[in-house]
Amino acid sequence: DVKGLNMEKLRYHKVIIMTDADVDGSHIRTLILTFFFRYMKALIEHGYLYIALPPLYLLKKGNQEKYCWTEDERERLVKELGGEGGESKVGIQRYKGLGEMNPEQLWETTMNPESRTLKQVTIDSAAEADHLFSMLMGDEVAPRRDFIEANAKYARIDI
Repeated sequence: DVKGLNMEKLRYHKVIIMTDADVDGSHIRTLILTFFFRYMKALIEHGYLYIALPPLYLLKKGNQEKYCWTEDERERLVKELGGEGGESKVGIQRYKGLGEMNPEQLWETTMNPESRTLKQVTIDSAAEADHLFSMLMGDEVAPRRDFIEANAKYARIDI
């Protein structure tokens, strides 16, 4: 850990990692988690590190607006809001990044303490990120290939 990190003198007790909800954001989040795990583990041990969870979709029908964080949630809400017409009756906006949100949406979904969703980082989740980073960026090809083969079906390519 950083020798100068004095937990008694911290000015803030929440360090929030806020990245895009897509695959690129997930990669960046893994890199940042690995940094904190390797160099400022005490922040994690004391429960001060959090991840902001921005929505991936905004669904609109009439004056109703619903945010979705997963594909499954989007599909369920499209059926719920769209009824017989399904997706053709519901406006769907996919956020490729936080920069696509207007300031009010970003505040409402990701920054407002009253309505945002945060996930506290634990040593287990940070250790998993560290392991994943080391495996994916390491010199050994076989574990990386196995990981890609096992997880390729979950990848969504943003073009």
